[in-house]
Amino acid sequence: MERNKIVVYGSILSFLIAVGLFGYTVYASKMLSYLSSDPKACINCHTMNSAYATWSKSSHKNVASCVDCHLPVGDVVAKYKAKAIDGWNHSVAFTMNTYENNIDISEDGANRVQANCIRCHGDLTSQMGANAKNYHSGDEYSLNSDRKCWDCHKFTPHGKVRSLTSTPYSIGVKERMK
Repeated sequence: MERNKIVVYGSILSFLIAVGLFGYTVYASKMLSYLSSDPKACINCHTMNSAYATWSKSSHKNVASCVDCHLPVGDVVAKYKAKAIDGWNHSVAFTMNTYENNIDISEDGANRVQANCIRCHGDLTSQMGANAKNYHSGDEYSLNSDRKCWDCHKFTPHGKVRSLTSTPYSIGVKERMK
């Protein structure tokens, strides 16, 4: 009987320790902030400071947040699925330090951004599609080609600096926001 009590109390204690560690992880990582649409959530991890700093000085700051460009719009399930996949990939890369100074967007992420560029700038892109045959030769300028909007608009909205170590004034961006 004594042995059963020890096993039960040990199990309860182990469970409470696991719950406590999970709670601390949620708190320390600001995990719940990633459920929001607040751009500040993107700089919880210091490696996103340059992306935040360049976006905060761009023309897109007043019309689009990070999630407006980088996540599916209109489908809540697709949005949170993309957030979960990106969050997992980011946390693994940052924890294991497997990312480069120049962070490259994934193919899935690039497709989402492209779809959102076309969604927001639909009037312009439809006009470009209608006029493409008049002003461009070949498929290379077609809206259905593999080209992305940022092939021409390279500096929108994150500027021309892509390195985590070379964006001016991005160090300490969190401290300036407090």
